[in-house]
Amino acid sequence: MVQKVTLQIAGKDLILETGRIAKQTSGSVFAQYGGSAVLATVCSSSEPVEGLDYVPLTVDYNEKYYAAGKIPGGFIKRESRPKDKEILVSRLIDRPMRPLFEKSFGREIQLIPTTLSTDQVNPPDMLAIIAASAAVHISDIPFNGPVGGVRVCQVNGELVLNPTYEQIEKSTMEIVVAGTKDGITMVEGGAKEVSEDLMIEALEKAHRMIIELCTLQEKFRELAGKSKLPLLVPSYSLENKDVIRSAAYPKLEKACFLGSKHERHDGIKAVKTEFAEQYAAQLEDEKQKKLFNALFEDMQYDILRSSILDKGKRVDGRGTEDIRNITCEVDILARTHGSALFTRGETQALCVTTLGTVFDEQVYDDIEGDKREHFMLHYNFPPYSVGEVGRMGTGRREIGHGNLARRSLEPMVPSKDEFPYTVRVVSEIMESNGSSSMASVCGGTLAMLHAGVPMKKPVAGIAMGLITEGAGGPGDRYAVLSDILGDEDHLGDMDFKVAGTQDGITGFQMDIKIAGVSPEIMRKALDQAKRGRLHILSVMNQTLSRPADHISEYAPKILTMRIDIDKIGALIGPGGKNIKALCEQYSVKINTEDDGTVTIFGKNTKDAEEAKIAVMGIASDPEVGRVYNGTVKRIMDFGAFVEILPGKEGLVHISKLSRQRIAQVTDVLKEGQEIPVKLTEIDKMGRLNLSYIDAIDPDGAPSGADAGNGHGKDRPRR
Repeated sequence: MVQKVTLQIAGKDLILETGRIAKQTSGSVFAQYGGSAVLATVCSSSEPVEGLDYVPLTVDYNEKYYAAGKIPGGFIKRESRPKDKEILVSRLIDRPMRPLFEKSFGREIQLIPTTLSTDQVNPPDMLAIIAASAAVHISDIPFNGPVGGVRVCQVNGELVLNPTYEQIEKSTMEIVVAGTKDGITMVEGGAKEVSEDLMIEALEKAHRMIIELCTLQEKFRELAGKSKLPLLVPSYSLENKDVIRSAAYPKLEKACFLGSKHERHDGIKAVKTEFAEQYAAQLEDEKQKKLFNALFEDMQYDILRSSILDKGKRVDGRGTEDIRNITCEVDILARTHGSALFTRGETQALCVTTLGTVFDEQVYDDIEGDKREHFMLHYNFPPYSVGEVGRMGTGRREIGHGNLARRSLEPMVPSKDEFPYTVRVVSEIMESNGSSSMASVCGGTLAMLHAGVPMKKPVAGIAMGLITEGAGGPGDRYAVLSDILGDEDHLGDMDFKVAGTQDGITGFQMDIKIAGVSPEIMRKALDQAKRGRLHILSVMNQTLSRPADHISEYAPKILTMRIDIDKIGALIGPGGKNIKALCEQYSVKINTEDDGTVTIFGKNTKDAEEAKIAVMGIASDPEVGRVYNGTVKRIMDFGAFVEILPGKEGLVHISKLSRQRIAQVTDVLKEGQEIPVKLTEIDKMGRLNLSYIDAIDPDGAPSGADAGNGHGKDRPRR
């Protein structure tokens, strides 16, 4: 039976429907908003696995090109591996939903939201978040949801919910907010130096809409919901639990406060190994071993949190607002265009900037339409950065962290008009214990400045954490942590990253593991993050605060000019003949725009400058009295035709080839020869008369018996 619910948002109906499509799933929802439509399905495996210590959830958001009436570009004409955008949307769905599943459910869960239609006006990604949550909520899978998702933009000074693509393009802030009725659980986005107060206002407005979306899904479940499958009730418990905890806790507490990350890791491992050996017989049972491991993680959780809340002391000895020691270095690599090494405590990013041409831009072919980007940031997290052995490659984490760093830096990257280079930043994480994405922001800023990129302002980023006690009542305690460690991220209640300049926020990401945080906590966290960001910026500025005066000698040389629009055709020539010849002659690449902008890309300044002179020659009309470096195209009995500009030829009469009388033209010239000529006249018919420079007297007058009108009687009509 088909069931529907509807909610009007911004004058359009959001429609959730089930019972018509994909009926063999655990739950399926067909969601529509305007001309956009997403089908979200969820299935779980048939048999549970007891004792899982994680939620085996997979989210695979995908977009079909037919949704926008397109056929995929390139050689392969079907959708293949996920695009970066699909991975990023999958993360937007996964992050707010994952904490709401129960580990004790014990079954694999797969969510597949698919964009089936897009009107090119309303982005389907927010529809996918809502449809995915609704599909799980009405399914038989236990879920502590529902979840709502909304995009908030600031457009012309106003906060707009679920903006169109056009409004997003014009916005000064764009964030995606997801959460439950109880509070916000995920935020991600970028901005152009907005204030902390505006960010709070946007989050509060978003949550009001999230409450409406959750209410709609609850109504939907009343109409179409299935009975939930049971959770696994543990049939066993850890033997000697109290004895192990009592004996191990003081030793573990001491190990948790050792100096460095590896010292703490080795100390904790030693305590754990000691008790594992003591209870080896008991731990031969795999179930007992899992519970034993879980007990040690629970003790670490309690030790870290109680120390912070009771003593204000973190595992590395810092206070809640203290930031680890920072060092910044530039000019690390000799042949790269820009390089920097940013180190904060035990987190280190080697960032490298490469300058390219317009031909190096990132081209996107997706359902939103083709687009190009002249700024890229790629993030790599090799296993050696945490002292481990593992596979090399680019996973969802790398794409997500790189996107956050890119969004944080992008507002401060100059436009193509200001700086005609394509800019690529690569962040190689050398060490990690705490936010490496924010280290990438800091290192990326320094690397671009070192490369001579005229950034509007330096950008820095910081990761914040939260430790709470209680359910959020007035007597409950909490602590906001600056510059969190990996353990504080793993065992804390919030991972909260803020990047920006001295004047405002440019990048923002937040994941909350509890029901929600109060506005009071959010304001404190943002204020504390601002103080930390300004401190990091001050350290960075001591190393490099402005772009280098010159770009690297190894970077391509780019020259830009404007020519009359009606001259573009002459520059390009028939079938691109003229522009191809120039590129080959001067070893450059030349790009033209419809507005008359011409950009020349050369490997060195000499080639680029010579090509520019040639382009300006083509784009300008021949000038009487000007000397040109021409090419002899044809030799006739009465003279030679010389090309002074692509497609523009003039005649050098035989009388103007030498100061002495010559018998035939071939005595002086041969076809293909390059010679300097002076334009002496443009006649009434537009014909060009030239003189060979070697045949001109020092005062500029041509010599020879027939020096005069420049036309021989034998000259044919042209």
